[in-house]
This record gives sequence, structure tokens and C-alpha cells, in this order.
Amino acid sequence: MTQTLEPRAMGQDLVRRDGPAKVHGTAIYADETPVENPLYCRVVQSTIARGRVRSVDTTEASALDGVITVLTPGTAERLASTDDAELAVLQSDDVGFRGQIVAAVVAETFEIAREAANLVRVEYDAVDHDTRLSADRHDLYAPEKVNAGYPTDTDVGNMEDAMALAPVTLEQTYTTPMQHNNPMEPHATTALWDPARGDGSGPGLILWDSTQGVHPMRATVRGVLGLEADQVRVVCPFVGGGFGSKGTPHANVVMAAMAARAVPGRPVRLVLTRQQMFSLAGYRTPTIQRMQLAAERDGTLRGIAIDVVEQTSRIKEFAEQTGVPTRKMYAAANRRSTHRLAALDVPVPSWMRAPGECPGMFGPEVAMDELAHELDLDPVELRIRNEPELDPETGKPFSSRNLVACLREGAERFGWAGRDLTPRARLEDGWWVGTGVAASVYPTMRQAQSTAAVRFDGGRYIARIGAADLGTGAWTVLPQIAADALGVPVEDVDVLIGDTDFPVASVAGGSSGTATWGSALVEAAREFRDKFGRGAQDGDEVEAGVRPNPDAGSYTMSAYGAQFAEVCVHAYTGEVRVPRLYGVFAAGRILNPRLARSQLLGGMTMGLGMALHEQSVLDPRFGHVVNHDLAEYHVPANADVADLQAHWIDEHDPHVNAMGSKGVGEIGIVGTAAAIVNAAWHATGVRVRDLPVTLDRFLT
Repeated sequence: MTQTLEPRAMGQDLVRRDGPAKVHGTAIYADETPVENPLYCRVVQSTIARGRVRSVDTTEASALDGVITVLTPGTAERLASTDDAELAVLQSDDVGFRGQIVAAVVAETFEIAREAANLVRVEYDAVDHDTRLSADRHDLYAPEKVNAGYPTDTDVGNMEDAMALAPVTLEQTYTTPMQHNNPMEPHATTALWDPARGDGSGPGLILWDSTQGVHPMRATVRGVLGLEADQVRVVCPFVGGGFGSKGTPHANVVMAAMAARAVPGRPVRLVLTRQQMFSLAGYRTPTIQRMQLAAERDGTLRGIAIDVVEQTSRIKEFAEQTGVPTRKMYAAANRRSTHRLAALDVPVPSWMRAPGECPGMFGPEVAMDELAHELDLDPVELRIRNEPELDPETGKPFSSRNLVACLREGAERFGWAGRDLTPRARLEDGWWVGTGVAASVYPTMRQAQSTAAVRFDGGRYIARIGAADLGTGAWTVLPQIAADALGVPVEDVDVLIGDTDFPVASVAGGSSGTATWGSALVEAAREFRDKFGRGAQDGDEVEAGVRPNPDAGSYTMSAYGAQFAEVCVHAYTGEVRVPRLYGVFAAGRILNPRLARSQLLGGMTMGLGMALHEQSVLDPRFGHVVNHDLAEYHVPANADVADLQAHWIDEHDPHVNAMGSKGVGEIGIVGTAAAIVNAAWHATGVRVRDLPVTLDRFLT
């Protein structure tokens, strides 16, 4: 059992420590890093989806006043490693997708770089490309594993027999579209080759980058460039949003480093435009989910299966774990989950908030709603009747699982009692009104590697760890954790983050940041307290890392939630509105209610966008996203969010970590879209199985 902390600072509703700096405009972001005499880099992107670069004419661009250099596949440096094709920038003439970097201009100003990039003339030898995803392709294949290392397929019992013998069955296909997680701060890098960080063979590299993990960024970049770890410093005190897109390095970072090495002694800034981010910064892959449910007439599931088809890039594989949450959500003796990929001539997909769980809970939770209607059973009750006692996949006990409590409390708060099961039964002022529910799950993870240092200096405790704050609140919650572990007031503690000169930290991803960094801080703080007690002197310091959790292999650890939505659909226009959206979550100890509520509401709002607005429209003729900006890629605005509430139940889980906390960054988005779709069906009687839910779905 993990030794948990008694809360003092943890649980306090403290305001963000970084709030004043952000409001006053003094928080420094990657593109604002104060450097002397910077240059500016602008990339040139391919206009074909597959083929090769025949020639690059830089004559006009190079002749423009203020242009320092133009990099092409023929003039760029050779990288030490090209194992990752996404990061092998300008290393060959091959073109793997439309929008790939095929040249780059470095100039004295951003405006000159932009103009010069438009003057670079690229000729191509194009070949036929393929960007169409379908479930009946002949070339679908099973990856060796899916994201985070999960097995590609699972098969328990006999699903075919379950479907053949069960008195009630359901078989439907659900789809989610390509979606782009474009944070407000674009992907940006300021790069400088610094002799002070060199090893005698050449200068070292400093990257001021907008990243979710400075140490993972360093590990990747140094391998690509052939540097030692101490030759590379990555700095990122503030991030203007990420949602997973900044969790792994993309081509822009390598490009910035290459551009800076081409102009010795001067820093180079590279900021992707909004349009460029739609091809160079990852996205959520579209999914096709074939669901099968086999049940008794009382709603007891005898079988559940999900077969997923999704796309990856031909140049680099990414397999989203869409089918994984189905494996352990509900009790059923017969279960199957499969993943199949289509390798297409498209940009590389990557992490987007709650990868796997977010799209992967859409099909199952809508299918559960359809089954409830078939059985004339309340959809809340159907989920409760299929609550497992043990993890259906592993047979392990849950460290804590309060999904039923979330469903019941959510139903009470929402006013679910007495809900008419009949669809299209409530018309108010020209609007059909309905309600829906869906369940949420997200694994509770802690990364293996993070270290923290605690030092006493000038009457204050100063901790250092290379963590990242995406706006999620690390600047605030980490001092709360450290203060409790030290047994001192939180006002006496500072935690410094966002720099590889600080002890190593894991990426801010998988809702694991606070659990991982907090565990490292607890270990360092406890050792400091045991060694120095209350008599610490200036300069006293201790460094310690995350210790293995002895309970990790004995329990299944996850956060859970229940989403309730009220949806109105106009009877004549099909316009869809969501006047109420409630969520109740079980996420362990809530370390800071203000920050947690912000994250949960943010996730639910993003789920609302997934349900009603978000869809990256790919033109298969040319292989690019046509709505590639924030004017045409629609996301929720304040007018779309009326009564939005996030609540949680008190949950004590001594097994997850010393804080007793679970992640809250991603659980809020999971299940939201399904709840809205289920409510839209209840309002209209029209079942939408393909996101997003647009008004044309109801104009029949």
C-alpha cells in the first residue's frame, strides 16, 4: 500500500501562481524569448501528397534583401539519425504527404522570410496518392502494438457464439472524424547553437520550445542531431496549450535547430502558422468502430466487441488505442477488440487529448444507449447492471472504481428521475428536447522516471523539476504537494519547472504529470525533512526520484465519470444546442478544486466541440485539410456553453500514489460526445452514429 500524505496545502482552492504573469503579459513563451539579434525561419511545404522533389529554385528568394540562406534537400545538413521519418527534415527528395517541409528560408525579419518562402520554386514528380479511409480496404493490417504499448487485439470467450445465442443483440458501426488539436500558442521554437554548451567538437544547442516535456524533447533532438545530453538544453517555463500536440517533437523543432546551425552565432525563431499546424503538428486519426453487443433481456451483457479501423501515415506508424477502454469497462464473459490500420499518404497522426479513450468510448457508449432502448431499460440502470467486480480483462481488483456513484450522483444533480424513455416526446417552443448519458474512463498512470531536488535557501524551500505547465496548473499544485511532504506552509515553498537544467521529468501526457512529478517531489521532500528536520540551513539540498509503486501490479487503476447532457434540436431548422452539460467524476483526491474544475470543464467543452463542430475535412483529390484555420475549423464559443457543471465525489485511493490523486486533464472529454449524441436521439428519434452532429442529420 502506498503511504499517502495527510493534506494541509493539498485540497486548498489556491489561485494560480502563474496567473498574474500571464494576465500582465510578462510570462515568456518560446517565440518571445529575449535573445540578441534573432533571425526568422519560414518553411516551404509540398503541394503534392506523394512523389519526389525534382528541383528547388532558390534564385529569387536568395536575391531578396535580408535573406541569409535557403535550405533545401540538396543543401541542408545530414542528420545523425533518420530513423524517425517525421523528423528526417530535408534529408531526401521523397514527399510522403502534402504539407511536408521541402525547403526553409532564414531571413532578418519574419516578413522577409515569409515573402522569400513564397519565392522558392519547387517542381515535383508526382505519383498517385491515396488518402481515403474505409473499412473495406484490402490493405488493412494489424500493427504490432497500439499506442502506449497495449496489445493490438484481445479475444476472450467466443463472441460469435454470444451473438448467435443471446436473446438480444446489437451490431452497428460508428465513426469519428479527423480532428486537430490546435492550441492558442502555435508550435514555436527559438534555437541557438551556444559554444558554452559545446564539447570541444562544436557548440551545443539551446532550444526555447513550446513543449509538454523538456527532457523527452532533449532526448529526441539529441539523437536526431548526434549530440550528447549535456550539449542540449531545452527551456519551456510556459506553454500556451498543447492537448497532446506538443507531447512529442515534430519536424518544426528539428528544422529550427538545422536553420540555426546554418547561421552560426545567431538565434533563429520558427513559428508554425495556423495553417501549417494542420499538417505538421499531429492530429487525432479518424476511426471506424464496429460494435457488437450480446445481452440477456434484463440487460446483462454476455458479449461485447469492438473492431476498429483507423489511419496512419505511410511514412510513420501511429496506432491509436481506440479499442482498449472496451476491454475493461463492463462485465461480459465474451469480449473481442481489434485494431486495423490503413497506411495512407497523409501527415503523421499523434496524441490528442485522451487518445484512445476519447474516440474509443464514443461507439461503445452510443451502442449501450441503443441497447437500453431496445430493452426498454433506463440507460443509467443498464450501465449499473453491468458493473464488474473485477477488471474484466486482467481479473485484478480495482484500486477504486466509483462509476456507479458517479452515475447516481449525476442523475440526481441532473434531475434524471422520471425521465420518459420514449424519444421525440418533448416539444418546447419549437425545439425537440432530450437528455442523454454516457460513462467515462481514463487510466491512472505514473511514469517511471522523474527526479526532484529540494533546497533550502534564504528562508525558503525551493524545489526543482523539469516539469511542464500547459495551463493545467503545475506551477500551483506542485508547491502544494511539496509543502505537505515537507510539513511547512505552502507560502514558504517555490517549485521551479520547465528546464532541462533541472532534474529529469516525464512528459505532461496521459494525465500522469501531477502523479509522476508529485511523487518525485514527495520523495525528495521526505528525504530532506528526514535529513535536516526543522534545522535546515542555507544550501542544504536533497535530490530523489520516483520509487516503484508496490501496488502497481496488483490493481487496475483508473478514473471514472458520468456525463449528462440536455440537447435541443429545432423542429424546423435542425439547429442543435446543448443548454445543460453536467459531469460527475471519481478522480481520487482533488489536490486543488479550482484547477481541477477548470480542467474538467475544459475537457467537457472540448467534448462538446467534438460532438457538434470539430471535423478536419480532407480533400482526397489533393490530400490536404481544407478548413485549416480557426475561422473554418469550428470550436465551441461561450454562446455554445450555457449550464456547464463539473462535480466529483470524495474518493480515497491509497494505492495510486502518495497524494492519492488521479489525473483530471483528460477524463472530462471522454464520454461527452456520446452523452450529447444520446440526448440528440432522445430529443428527435434520429440516431446519429457519425460525428459531428450537424443540423442536416435531422432534416429528413
